[in-house]
Amino acid sequence: MSRFIVFLITLFSIGLTLSSCKGERDKGANPAGTKSLIPQSAYAMLIVESESCIYCKQLDRDLQRDPQLKKAVEGMDVLRLLAESNAKVKYRLDGKEGESTEEDLARALGVRAYPHIIFYNSQGEIILRIPGYAPPRTLACAIRYVKEEFYKKENINQYLKREGCV
Repeated sequence: MSRFIVFLITLFSIGLTLSSCKGERDKGANPAGTKSLIPQSAYAMLIVESESCIYCKQLDRDLQRDPQLKKAVEGMDVLRLLAESNAKVKYRLDGKEGESTEEDLARALGVRAYPHIIFYNSQGEIILRIPGYAPPRTLACAIRYVKEEFYKKENINQYLKREGCV
């Protein structure tokens, strides 16, 4: 009988733990329940990530610790989208404006590799996509490429080569 009670208590504890973790994927929503991906700055860097992606975690560490990256993102909105999340997001991207779930927006943007970085302006025009992880030095150069509007003059590969970023 005592084993049965211990078993029931264990099951109950597991159930409480699982139910308290249920909302972890939907972090980032504002009190109204919808996260905005519409930039407040001239440019935004949207990082589409996956829960199980080790390179996404590395990118997050890079953005927090690398001085070159920290300086590069100043004045640019850094936004995140979790590909498995059902959280609501408001967006203006790729000529479309609306509301969606994070998962549906990632799918609509054609994201197939993580992390997937999308640079866009305040009007929602996509300027550059980087599918997959980029080392800090290369990513800092890509950020400068967007912020300093070199994308209007040359393609990213020419810029990275000229600047010695690869």
